[in-house]
Amino acid sequence: MKISARNQLAGTVTSVNEGAVNSIVAIKISCGCTVKANITNEAISELGLAEGKAAVAIIKASNVMFAAGADKLPLSARNQFVGKIVMVKEGAVNCHVTLETKSGIRISGSVTNEAVSELGLAEGVEAVAFFKSTDVMVGIEE
Repeated sequence: MKISARNQLAGTVTSVNEGAVNSIVAIKISCGCTVKANITNEAISELGLAEGKAAVAIIKASNVMFAAGADKLPLSARNQFVGKIVMVKEGAVNCHVTLETKSGIRISGSVTNEAVSELGLAEGVEAVAFFKSTDVMVGIEE
């Protein structure tokens, strides 16, 4: 699977919590963390997602948000990764920011230069990368 999304986290489906139209798919990734994806039941059926199935959580960098600090936040966003900023690449309007967790998982996001400055995001700074379960796509290898 070749796609342009920066964040591709491979793992195994640990649960599918079914709803009427959408369901929450939990994918345990290599660090032992779980990524939650809110996707349609139709997509779950088409992909054959079930407990034990290999899957990839895919998150576009534009859907990743950051907060300064080393603690998870009291937010409705189900997916939060605590770590240190390892890269800030500044552009004319936006920066590409990459956070690395203690277990080596990297999450990249596209953030305005203004937000990076206001939050003090720079290499070595502790931060939290987070994204909503509705921003996670799920892929499988065929």
